[in-house]
Amino acid sequence: MFLFDLTLETPAENVALDEALLDEAEASEEPWECLRLWESTRPMVVVGRSSQAAVEVNLDACQRRKTAVLRRTSGGAAIVAARGCLMYALVLSYRARPELRSLDAAHRFVLESMIAALRQLAPGAARRGTSDLAIGDLKFSGNSVRCKRNTLLYHGTILYDFDLSLIGELLSMPPRQPDYRQGRPHEAFVTNLPASREAIREALVAAWHADATTDWPRERLRELVEGRYSKDEWNFQR
Repeated sequence: MFLFDLTLETPAENVALDEALLDEAEASEEPWECLRLWESTRPMVVVGRSSQAAVEVNLDACQRRKTAVLRRTSGGAAIVAARGCLMYALVLSYRARPELRSLDAAHRFVLESMIAALRQLAPGAARRGTSDLAIGDLKFSGNSVRCKRNTLLYHGTILYDFDLSLIGELLSMPPRQPDYRQGRPHEAFVTNLPASREAIREALVAAWHADATTDWPRERLRELVEGRYSKDEWNFQR
């Protein structure tokens, strides 16, 4: 598995790169898998592919803060990324792992693998809801998936030293909530993993047996940024 420990300059590039890596894998004639790690240097909001930004995001607060709002290629609810939130993306091959064509199996495989990787850093971490990771009833990781013919993209957040107040400031209450949330506001629902970025990074790289490479799909990234992620028609389409 390839490793891309790669944060790019702009929010649009960072969101687009996950899709570019998925497209790279989909176009490959052989199984092609990777782990990407990145961390935004400033706050940004990322909504799910089918989300309504006006419903899930406090757009006035984002405008006051000059916070970018972008739409990702996967589903799920809006998230806030910033320093202290390690973002990860896994691109996995159905050729190598045909069992992952079942979405339930994909959620189970990735989240159980993440729990095993983080077990020494977060005793008691468990899967909650469809695709959350939590300690007790406090969420520290939300995840989403995009499936193509031969590959899938599974990506998400890991809060470790994050300003949790940003979530309540920049996001509305989500229209869809897991049962274990019980209607709690953002600040009462999320928590930071008690670990350093480097410790989390080392645990994930080891768990996924990822080796660093510098050969990433720059041209496809450029196409996606110019044709989609830099455009309001995409980011605010619903």
